Parts: sequence; C-alpha cells; structure tokens
Amino acid sequence: MTSANLLTDNPELYEARFPDPERLAARWTEDCLRRHGAGPRVLDLGCGTGRDAAALHRSGRTVTGADLSETMLAHARTRHPGPMYVRADLHGFDLGRDTFDAVVCLDSSLLYCHTNDQLDGFLASCRRALTPGGLLVAEMRNGAYFLGRTDLLDRPAVNEFVWQGTAYRSDTTLTVDRTAQLLRRTRVWTTDDGPPPVEQHSAWRLLLPQETRHFLAAHDFEVLELHDGPGPRTEPLWRQGELPGTATDGDRLHVVARLNTH
Repeated sequence: MTSANLLTDNPELYEARFPDPERLAARWTEDCLRRHGAGPRVLDLGCGTGRDAAALHRSGRTVTGADLSETMLAHARTRHPGPMYVRADLHGFDLGRDTFDAVVCLDSSLLYCHTNDQLDGFLASCRRALTPGGLLVAEMRNGAYFLGRTDLLDRPAVNEFVWQGTAYRSDTTLTVDRTAQLLRRTRVWTTDDGPPPVEQHSAWRLLLPQETRHFLAAHDFEVLELHDGPGPRTEPLWRQGELPGTATDGDRLHVVARLNTH
C-alpha cells in the first residue's frame, strides 16, 4: 500500500523515530537567537509535533508554531502546550505584518519549497511577517553535500527501531532528479506484526550554499551565518557554547539571516 507519509501522519511514531530528549534543536536555535539579539516573538514554521516550539516557549519566548498538517498540530496542542499553534503553508502564508522577531525553520522544512516560485513565496512571507532587523534561522540538508556522492544514491539504507512493542523497519532509497534539482526519497516501511508494506514518496530541494545566499539577498536578507556545523544534527553534535564554523561541505546547512532595516 502507499501512504503520503507514515511518520507525519503518526506524530508519536515520528518522535520515536527521531528522538531528541535533550531538545538539542531548540537549544541550538535559542543559542542563535540570543547571540544575534532576537526579540521574544518567534514563529516556528514547519513545527511538526511542536516539541521545539514548546522548548523555545519554556525559554521565555512567545512562540507560534505553524504547520500544514492538522494531525501534527493536534498532537502539538495536546502533548506540547504553551505555544499558539496555527495551520499555515510555508509556500505562502500571512500571519500579520511585523508580527515576529524571528522565523525558525528546522529539520529541512524549508526544502519542501521545491520550485523557485515556492522559495520566493516562503521568503516573501517571512519578510512580511518579520519586524525590520528580524532573524530567519534555518537548519536543513546541504544540497552541495550530494554532488558526486553516488555512494548515497540508488541503494536502500535500512533503519530499524521499536515503538510500543512493534519493530519498524524502513528501507529508504535516494535518487537525484537533476532537472528538478530534487533529492527524491522512496521509503518502504515494514513491521513485525503482519500488515503489508507501506510505500511513501517525498522529496527535498537540493539547495546549494551560494544559491541560498542569492535568494536571501533578493529578499533583502543579510546572511550572518552559513555553515555546515556544528549543529543539532551534525556529527559530532553541537555543544552549548560552540560557535559556528565556516565550511559548507557537510551534509547539513545552517543559516542565520537578518532582514535589513530601511
């Protein structure tokens, strides 16, 4: 059978597959916000299950979590209360003008902007939502990392974990669509409790570092940081107090940009 996305359709399963008990992603984000003097109002765009939004809320910020998935939002409101949660499409949203001091977009959410128009729509929406001098903080896969990396492509990578007594196995195959500049993913899920396999398809944009700079500049953002780590999903992991690097060779890309004031 085929599912749109087994993990995003099942938030508890998503959190089991991608555990972050120390809330490292939120702590890294808070560190970025503090170092660059961001105000308290934060929009977590593509907030998913809400655990990062709630952690930022506990840091003393006024947080709005936004996602396209009503299933994720319902989970967030129940399991990770504190922020206000709203439904919004990152390709284009209007949550008010000058409403936020920072927009946060973690875990490759930005890469669901597959086309230039979608990326322009995202950045134009961020520009409208941010107060002058506001920050955009993004953490995502680095498109440059996949250039020439044939060892990562066209063969399944296996992951297994147990959730609520059931063993889950995912076989994920990555392929590069060079024309569309997308990293396409086919993931087949199987479990040890009898149901047929579940096949899902998704894709990320292969966004390159210099291309990222160009799009941000076109929307009046000044890039403050652009680097491959350390970060909340790098190897080794970011540690409190570590400063950003300068290379963009690794598999993650971290961006901090400030909306120019006029």
